[in-house]
Amino acid sequence: MTLSSAFAPGRAALVGYLPAGFAGVDAFKAMVDNGVDVVEVGLPYSDPLMDGPVIQAAVQRALDAKTGTRDVLATVEGVAALGVPVVVMTYWNPVERYGAAAFARDLRSAGGAGAITPDLIPEEAGEWLEAVRAHDLDPVFLVAPSSTRERIEVVARTNGGFVYAASTMGVTGTRDAVSDVAPALVARVREATSLPVCVGLGVSNGAQAAQVAAYADGVIVGSAFVRAVLDADSPRAANAALGMLAADLAAGCRGSI
Repeated sequence: MTLSSAFAPGRAALVGYLPAGFAGVDAFKAMVDNGVDVVEVGLPYSDPLMDGPVIQAAVQRALDAKTGTRDVLATVEGVAALGVPVVVMTYWNPVERYGAAAFARDLRSAGGAGAITPDLIPEEAGEWLEAVRAHDLDPVFLVAPSSTRERIEVVARTNGGFVYAASTMGVTGTRDAVSDVAPALVARVREATSLPVCVGLGVSNGAQAAQVAAYADGVIVGSAFVRAVLDADSPRAANAALGMLAADLAAGCRGSI
């Protein structure tokens, strides 16, 4: 499925993240069954610069389980079979080691819709852009509150699917309140593109999701889903917690809170 299919008029899409190898397809299914519109499958990496302690702990579990790129692609295939768009969230080094063209080919073959590359900028992504265009994948680059107008314009004309707006400067993690600079960032991005703008970093409950959904086209949630798994004492309990959290967040995205 394409990323564009996840964005419907009158409500924000819910984008949910978990690392492959930390959680199986059944965990992603619990999220999808309860309202997640787009799934981010994380590719575990040993030097996750953007990730806070919660996601780092999950990624370490995946690395300890010897989760590799082919395992991630298998997870993508399983999640894509659930009928939702799937993107991989990955740092550039693992893609470079695998081979950009080969990764794009295999991601598309697995049913992936695109990839988010947080440490790669469009100006340095020539090889990657050529690969994703060859395989009809959406490249998703990030903007942040510090992004200049020029950077936003470059991302806006390069991205496919949506623009990822990081609402805060710093690493991932849940927060007591959502960013107060994110609305202005979304407005700046919308001046440059008609692509949906999704806001990530900090959302942990339905009330916060509703705040973001009031001005953004999508709400990206990672650490809260990861925490739900970390705090559970069994896979069954983890899936139940993921479902409850997804339902709460989805209600916020759909204006039901």
